[in-house]
Amino acid sequence: MDQANAGGSASLGAVLERLAENTSFILLAGGLVFLAYLVNRFFPQKRSRIRRIVFLYLLYLLFAVAHAVAHVSGLQRWADGLGLAEDLFAAFTIINLAGVGLFDVVLSTVRVEIIPLWTDIFVGVAYVAVFAHALVSRGLNPSSVIGGAAVASAVLALSLQSTLGNILGGVALQLDGSIQVGDWIQLADNTQGLVREIRWRHTKVETRNWDTIVVPNSSLLAQNIIILGKRQGQPVQHRMWVYFNVDFRYSPTMVINAVREALLSAPIENVAEDPPPGVICYDFAKDGRDSFAYYAVRYWLTDLRVDDPTNSAVRARIYSALKRACIPLARPVSTLFISPNDDDDQSRVERQRARRKAALEHLSLFRTLTEDEKSFVAEHMRYAPFTAGETMTHQGAVAHWLYVVTAGTAEVRVAVDGAPAKKIATIDAPGFFGEMGLMTGEPRANDVVAITDVECYRIDKEAFQKLIQERPEIAREMSEKLAERRVELLAAREGLDAEAKRKRLSTEQERIFERIQGFFGLKA
Repeated sequence: MDQANAGGSASLGAVLERLAENTSFILLAGGLVFLAYLVNRFFPQKRSRIRRIVFLYLLYLLFAVAHAVAHVSGLQRWADGLGLAEDLFAAFTIINLAGVGLFDVVLSTVRVEIIPLWTDIFVGVAYVAVFAHALVSRGLNPSSVIGGAAVASAVLALSLQSTLGNILGGVALQLDGSIQVGDWIQLADNTQGLVREIRWRHTKVETRNWDTIVVPNSSLLAQNIIILGKRQGQPVQHRMWVYFNVDFRYSPTMVINAVREALLSAPIENVAEDPPPGVICYDFAKDGRDSFAYYAVRYWLTDLRVDDPTNSAVRARIYSALKRACIPLARPVSTLFISPNDDDDQSRVERQRARRKAALEHLSLFRTLTEDEKSFVAEHMRYAPFTAGETMTHQGAVAHWLYVVTAGTAEVRVAVDGAPAKKIATIDAPGFFGEMGLMTGEPRANDVVAITDVECYRIDKEAFQKLIQERPEIAREMSEKLAERRVELLAAREGLDAEAKRKRLSTEQERIFERIQGFFGLKA
């Protein structure tokens, strides 16, 4: 018994001594731990590759132990075979460590992306080279092994035609570069998605619903695939359509001009500026049944992920433009409106008139007007909404309108000497702007941009023409209010102190009064 135990201890000691002579597994373990730390720290999405290396390393350890046991036990034939397996899995582990370190760490650090298929090809070629070298180093003839492998490959090729077709399809896709990771494609069933990964057998496509479609590569080659927005040497831009309908009572020219002006007045996020959005009337009544004309906005989308949100922003711009132009969207001819509580058209008109007059009551500019004069101005107010992001007035433009803001927020911006426009004031409801254009005809001194959706009314020159001619003292009252507001804006833009503001106020009052008289023809 003691001799058996002694023999077992001696055998275990011999195995451990044999393993201690081989420092490769220690070096590989150190390299694996270091690479795993880098991947987990900086590239956590590549962890699956580390798991594959760990599996190969464990197989290497297993065969190393088995090789040592067979060698100590004197089983030479087994020891040779297990030694070959040990060397192969050690080499496979080194190849994968090198592949992950080069392709997934080094190249990713310098922002050079290599598709997984090329990494797999590199690893596969290295496997074949290592295997052939191992056979030669042990005195085996690689040609006999290759011949046997060729027969086995032929049998496998017949039984795995579909799989091989997918693999060859994946190689072909990468070689010709027709479809690349990051492309937006449309499949034969009209499903659209982003190409996330091209593997040996399949391609992964992420749809707009955040679902992932696994498409066999042979299927991609066998059907027509549309690559959205991709042109040679040009940025990715995909043409989109937004449709709307307007009654025949409004001419196509009027509708097109109103919507086009709104679309071009200020940039819309994710809408290309070149080529600019366009508006077309693409059809009249279909089959003589409809009572409206068909219109469409065509624009080019720069970020294909946000098609629906961008369409919504374009529709909001269309809606505001038509409202400002007093052009209603078409309604079906069979629509029947039933108003509760016997509410008639006249009562609605009265409510709208009261709402417009109430908007004037909050503004200092109109406080000197009598009630009849306010009612007269209210009759000439026109509803003019704006969507967030729209430019409501442009610096340097000539327009004889005053805007009364009843809801929302806008910014006053000024550009000086070609520099980008900067914010100098905020207009919150109730508020107004554009008074100098209305009362003096001066060009706009600044941009006014809607920060939120803005509801406002627009008043034109004709509304004041009769009032000022009947009561000329309104010109003096208005000039004082306008001068105060203008000096406040100038002070914000130029940094005027109190004394400078006082002097500028006096001169501005006289200048504005003279301009009002000239603009409305009050001078003798």
